[in-house]
Amino acid sequence: MKYLGIDYGTKRVGVATSDDEGGMAFPFRVLSNTKTLVQDIGEICRKERIGTIVVGESHNFQGKPNPLMRAITPFAEALKKETGLPLVFMNEVFSSQEAARITGDNSKNDASAAALVLQSYLDRTNPPKPASFDEEES
Repeated sequence: MKYLGIDYGTKRVGVATSDDEGGMAFPFRVLSNTKTLVQDIGEICRKERIGTIVVGESHNFQGKPNPLMRAITPFAEALKKETGLPLVFMNEVFSSQEAARITGDNSKNDASAAALVLQSYLDRTNPPKPASFDEEES
């Protein structure tokens, strides 16, 4: 199944997708946070055949929702209604800072942050598969 990751911001929203097996996350696009954001992401979900949406959950250092989360919650509800897809939250602590550290300060950081959030979710929900060894090679 293919996943969509979202790093929500008041000005820009980073979007990432997974591979078809749901094992690796990749930066996809940075969208402006406009009135058509929910519909734009819905269209991406349809075109990319997304099965589940993962939205970065924003909390303060005490683990409580911060002011940004007050905007993320209604956005997530509208997105769930628009797409009809399952939607889950994943902690996004320092995802934007980590993306900037890895890729430098550029216009794609929001998509890279979304990929970090999505990859964290994929790693948590898909345990690593044990290595298989071909007995003939031994």
